[in-house]
Amino acid sequence: MARPRLHPPGALLDAAEELVIERGRANLTVRALAGRAGVPNGSIYHAFGSVDDVVARTWLHRARQFLEVQRTAVEAELDAGDPVAAVRAAADSPARLHAIEPSAARLLTELRRDDLLTDGVPEAVVADLRGLDRDLAAVLRRLARAVWDRTDRAAVDVVTICVVQLPAALVLPEIRAGRVQPLTRRRLAAAVGAVLDCPLDP
Repeated sequence: MARPRLHPPGALLDAAEELVIERGRANLTVRALAGRAGVPNGSIYHAFGSVDDVVARTWLHRARQFLEVQRTAVEAELDAGDPVAAVRAAADSPARLHAIEPSAARLLTELRRDDLLTDGVPEAVVADLRGLDRDLAAVLRRLARAVWDRTDRAAVDVVTICVVQLPAALVLPEIRAGRVQPLTRRRLAAAVGAVLDCPLDP
């Protein structure tokens, strides 16, 4: 029979998020994590198994939060009958998350998903991390269908430029710096509109 957990796992997830943002993943140790969470070192191994597992679960939690923010914004615009605004809303979601939960947005920009796929992460968590690709792909296809009534590669690639590449170039550096400028968000919206205005490949 498993021993009861003596400390809430959420405290370790919160501590991991704070330390990754402050010091970077390379400087996150068991001792630092336990000290920040106010728990014995052994609690980390008992609750999660490894620091890699803690970090992966922390990032996964925030990535799911981001996707929920994005889906909510997209659906609101689609319900209003404006697919172009829905693509803009999807592109603006990193900035929107930063306005709601700055630390969540910072964590997602500090680490890439592929950096988390280490031997110290359980297979179930690895599967969940990889499953995020499917969730994002579903959003991209939904937007492509709404804009062009197409979900082929050409249509999805254009939406990917708008929703992934443009925010990465314009917004993510400002999230890392700690403040997203309103002008940057307006430029992003204008860039998305310009890309969508270009004819789609047959």
